[in-house]
Amino acid sequence: MSYPRLPVPGPGTARLQEALLAASFTPEGLRARLGAPADAALARGESVPARRALLGDDDPTAVLARLFLLREPVARGLAGRALPFEAALGEGWLERDGDEVRATVDVRPYAGEDGRSWWIVCDARPGPAPAAPGAPGAAEPGRDVVLGPGGASATLAGLTVRRPVGRALDLGTGSGVQALHATTHARSVTATDVNPRALRMAALTLALSGAPEAELREGFLFEPISDEQHSEDSGTGEDGNGYGLIVSNPPFVISPAGLGEGLTYRDGGLAGDALCRRLVQGSAAHLAEGGLCQILANWEHVAGEDWRERVASWVPPGCDAWIVQREVQDVTEYTELWLRDAGLHRGSPAAYEAAYGAWLAEFATRGTEAVGFGWIAVRRGGAERPHMLAEDWPHAVAQPLGEAVWTHFERQDFLRARDDAALLRARYVLAGDIVQEQIGAPGAEDPEHVVLRRREDMRRARAMDTVSAGFAGSCDGTLVAGAILDAIAQLLGEDAVALRDRTGEWLRPLVEQGFLLPAE
Repeated sequence: MSYPRLPVPGPGTARLQEALLAASFTPEGLRARLGAPADAALARGESVPARRALLGDDDPTAVLARLFLLREPVARGLAGRALPFEAALGEGWLERDGDEVRATVDVRPYAGEDGRSWWIVCDARPGPAPAAPGAPGAAEPGRDVVLGPGGASATLAGLTVRRPVGRALDLGTGSGVQALHATTHARSVTATDVNPRALRMAALTLALSGAPEAELREGFLFEPISDEQHSEDSGTGEDGNGYGLIVSNPPFVISPAGLGEGLTYRDGGLAGDALCRRLVQGSAAHLAEGGLCQILANWEHVAGEDWRERVASWVPPGCDAWIVQREVQDVTEYTELWLRDAGLHRGSPAAYEAAYGAWLAEFATRGTEAVGFGWIAVRRGGAERPHMLAEDWPHAVAQPLGEAVWTHFERQDFLRARDDAALLRARYVLAGDIVQEQIGAPGAEDPEHVVLRRREDMRRARAMDTVSAGFAGSCDGTLVAGAILDAIAQLLGEDAVALRDRTGEWLRPLVEQGFLLPAE
C-alpha cells in the first residue's frame, strides 16, 4: 500500500483557505458544530462521536469535516458546494473515487497565535486511505506517517518564548506546527526533518494557513545547517549565523536498540536517550548570543545515577539551563505506552509479549529503571557561573509558559550580578498573581503557617515566616529592601544587622521563583 500523492499548493490554496473560513471550519466553529465532547474525542483519535454528531447533515462544515477529519468519501456535488472543487482537485487536495471524492490529507483546524485560525496538514492515523500500489511519489506506509498536532506539540508551543527574533529553527518539524508558530515572531524560519514527506506536509501547513514560507531542509539533527556552524568570531544576532530560537519536538521515544517500530515521528534511531543528549549538546554551536533552545525530551533514570546530574551534564559549557521533569514512568508503563502507540496490542498476543519482553531486557541491560519526560531550555551566554536548575515538577502549571521561561532567565541574570548586600540595595514589587493562604486551627488568633501562592507561571507556593511575610507585603517598589528590613527589625525588637545577615536565605528564592520582582 502507499499514500495518495500530496497536494501541490498553488493559487487554489488561498481559495481553499477562504472556503474553510467561510464554512467556520475553524477550532471554534468545529467545537460549536460537533459539541465539546465530540470535538475532544476527535482530538484523541476517536471519530465515532463526531460521526454521530454529523449524521444526516450536508452543510459545508459537515462536508469539510467528513472529508478532512473523518476521511470519508463525499458526493462530488456536496464537495463542490463546500469548497473550490476544481482548484482543490487540480492541486491534489481531493482525488476522484467514482461519483465521489476523497481528501488526500487530513486538514485539522488549529488555534494559532493571537486568535488566528490555522490548519495543520498531516496524515490520518493509523494511515490515510491507500492509493494504487506503486503510485508515483507515494511514501512508505507506516514508517513515514506524519502526525498532526497532539499534546506534545501543544505543550512545546505553549512553552516557547515568543519574543521577536531574527532567525528561528524548528528541528524535526513534522507537520510544521512549531514552524508555523515561529513565523509570527521570527523574520525568517528554517524547518528541518529527516522525513522528506514531513517537509512537504510542513510546506502545505504554512501555505494553507497563509503564513510566510519557511526554508525547508532535509537531514538528521543539526546536519542540515552544518554549513552555518556558529563560532565565537562569527558574530551574533542579526549579523551572525546564530539562531535566536531553536525549538524541537524530536523523536524522543527511547526505543531500545533494534526494537523500535521504525516510526520516523517517534523513533530517532539512536540508543537510549542519546538523540536528546546530542540535540542539547549541539545547540550552543547554532545559537546566537542570548538565544534559546527549547525542546521536549525523554531521559533515562539509570540505576545509581541522579537523573538531574545526568541530564544537566548534557548542557553545553557556558550556557544557562532550566530542566523540568513533568512525569516519570517505570519501564513497564513506558514499554506498554509505546507498544500500544505502534498498535502491537491489536496484533498477535505472542508477538506483543515477545516485543514487551525484549524491551524490558534491553532496559535491564542499560540499567534503566524508569524514564522521565519533560522540557529543557538552554540559553547561550558567556557567564562565568552559568545558572543550572534541574527540578521535578509534576504539579499543574499555567500555560502558556513562554513568557515565564524568558523571565526565569532574566531573574537569574539579576541574581547572578548581585551579592546579598546588593540585593538589599534593590527595590522590589510583589508579583500580581500572588494570593496569601493562612493555615491554622479554626478560631486560633494567629495562623500556624502563612503561604504565598502564585496563580500563574509554575504556580509555585512558599511558606513564609513573620519576617519574610512582612517584607513581601511591604514591597511596592518605594523603599529599598534594607530599609524595609530595618523597619521590621525595629517593629519586632530584633537586631537589624542579624536580620540583614540571614536575608539572602529567603530573599534569593523569592526573587528566583518570581514572587518578588525587581522594580524598574
